[in-house]
Amino acid sequence: MQQQPEVPFDLASLTAHLEQALGPLGALQALEAIGGGQSNPTYRLSYGTQNIILRLQPAGEILPSAHAVDREYRVQAALADSAVPVPRMLHLCTDRSVLGRMFYVMEALDGRVFHDSALPGVTPAERAAMYDSMNDVLARLHLVDWQALGLASFGKPGNYFQRQIDRWTRQWQASKTREIAEIEQLIAWLPAHLPEGDDVTTIVHGDYRLGNLMFHPSEPRVIALLDWELSTLGHPLADLAFNCLFWHATPAMYHGIAGLDLAALGIPTVEDYVASYCRRTGRSSGITSFHLAFSMFRFAVIFEGIAQRARQGNAASADADRVGGLSVAFAKLAWGLVEPTA
Repeated sequence: MQQQPEVPFDLASLTAHLEQALGPLGALQALEAIGGGQSNPTYRLSYGTQNIILRLQPAGEILPSAHAVDREYRVQAALADSAVPVPRMLHLCTDRSVLGRMFYVMEALDGRVFHDSALPGVTPAERAAMYDSMNDVLARLHLVDWQALGLASFGKPGNYFQRQIDRWTRQWQASKTREIAEIEQLIAWLPAHLPEGDDVTTIVHGDYRLGNLMFHPSEPRVIALLDWELSTLGHPLADLAFNCLFWHATPAMYHGIAGLDLAALGIPTVEDYVASYCRRTGRSSGITSFHLAFSMFRFAVIFEGIAQRARQGNAASADADRVGGLSVAFAKLAWGLVEPTA
């Protein structure tokens, strides 16, 4: 077996458990930590008979309802035969005696993942097609009949934004490592400016961005939507707004594209991107400054949680401390969008 990275779990216990669940696996030939994420540690394991992806909760104390790998598994399993591309789920383990935390395994796919929204290394025509494929997959997700897939209990229909504001306010209070005035201002502003029409319900991914998509090895199309930890039932414009906030963030702000020559790169304007989504889903209107500010507020709180885990020493990514500092940047960006109307 190739030299493996240091693994913070009992590999022998994992293999024994998986062989009981999946059958004989053969010798472990390779183990690779998959980076890029800031939440649930992820590994690729190559056994003699198959390659699998392991996702598990981070070690140590975690916030209530956070790192819900069981929910990730459930929604992807439900979507297996839908128009939404997801990897095939293989096994969920909720018995914490195996590794000390919940985990699941899924099939390993071969493809490309781009954490930089500028998509370096591809042609402008390919970028245009890749952004269009990202748009198409989001529309497909929001058109899925979630009740028919057995996901009626996956979340609460209606009143999504108010519930989410309440949730992320609690998360902020539980995880903040510093005072950020803009977050406090958003906590007051957002509930007072809730948009009408919050009765629409779809599956929402919760972290819909290029870095959570896997593209075909050579073709400009999405073959898998990954990282479903924040998925629930909710309002589709929350997903669309989060997907679009990268047009407002600079490359230094978690790989945004603000300030880049989008036409030269082959990347659509945010207006054209939203129009394509509305055409595909039949919506008559798109996102507003509220939706963007809400998404940035939520992202800022997520980054603050990363900063807290970095201080505790159980963050999934080596650069979690630096990334956690982005909570300030996204809070300021969000407040800047709505401050004139405050």
